[in-house]
Amino acid sequence: MISKTPTFIIAEAGVNHNGDIALAKQLIDIAADAGANAVKFQTFQAHRVVSRHAPKAEYQTQTTEQTESQLDMIRKLELSISDHEVLIEHAHTRGIQFLSTPFDVPSLQLLTQQFGLKTIKIPSGEITNAPFLLKIAQSAQKIILSTGMSTLGEVEAALGVLAFGFISPMDQAPQRGDFEQAFSSEEGQQKLRDRVTLLHCTTEYPAPFAEVNLRAMDTLATAFGLPVGYSDHTPGIHISLAAVARDARIIEKHFTSDRTLPGPDHQASLEPEELHQLVQQIREIEQALGDGIKRPTASEWKNRDIARKSLVAAKAIEVGEVFTEENLTCKRPGTGFSPMQFWDYLDTSACTLYAIDDLIL
Repeated sequence: MISKTPTFIIAEAGVNHNGDIALAKQLIDIAADAGANAVKFQTFQAHRVVSRHAPKAEYQTQTTEQTESQLDMIRKLELSISDHEVLIEHAHTRGIQFLSTPFDVPSLQLLTQQFGLKTIKIPSGEITNAPFLLKIAQSAQKIILSTGMSTLGEVEAALGVLAFGFISPMDQAPQRGDFEQAFSSEEGQQKLRDRVTLLHCTTEYPAPFAEVNLRAMDTLATAFGLPVGYSDHTPGIHISLAAVARDARIIEKHFTSDRTLPGPDHQASLEPEELHQLVQQIREIEQALGDGIKRPTASEWKNRDIARKSLVAAKAIEVGEVFTEENLTCKRPGTGFSPMQFWDYLDTSACTLYAIDDLIL
């Protein structure tokens, strides 16, 4: 199935603002200047997301202070309510959609209720957090669900929770089997199609090329019949471009103002010019994909007569002389009879005189 909808490009600022509102505004400017559809941050209350005992990921220990805990690291990266107000207004001024990923229920409520965000992106780490998924389904109009680290069964289970949240009363507590029933119902399936996009993802920073498995996008699309995109953690932009060629409806890519800045995600992020190239080349690929109908294009029509061949005289031919494989050949231009008619002329007689290279009439 060929999609004619332009790829929705999310420039993932994440926590690359380093807790600095001026840098966060600069990231919005970079995303807007690059032509991205949306710029996305992260909204969380650190103490609600990470315990005091949670270790940092390996890539985080390599890019941040090794002595600090994960809690201490992300506490410095929180955005306040007033920060959100400033950034949302700045994004509006720059004409780019503001998105943010919530990691806890109060942050979800802040985004959907106070700031009126219609679309919520669920990160890969929350795909098994059923209570949170249910709250999101009850709060957001559109959901983008990232599926890094997941099996197909885990994706289905998460979609079951979302489907239940979509079709059930807010005060209905789920019982065992309700999620599967909601997922299997016609109403639940329709709500999922209307409201959910899945993102294939490899949750590593940077993601090794050998572990990308872009064909899993096809598996997700076939298994669930939902729009599918790609959240890209690989170096460079070429894997995102390949995903677009495989009909990714959404591309999400981390970016930064400077890859050498301290912080957990800068090193695996695009710099401004790379982000600009990504957006530009995605739009070029969309044009190149076309509608799938094989036919001459507008620019090709003028080249057909130049590039194609016609039946011509291979040597001088007298009136009444029989056409043979020796006195007929095919040469440019293609303004005469098609070489497809070559055999129709054999053993017939010339009605006029032909010099070498004359078009056969």
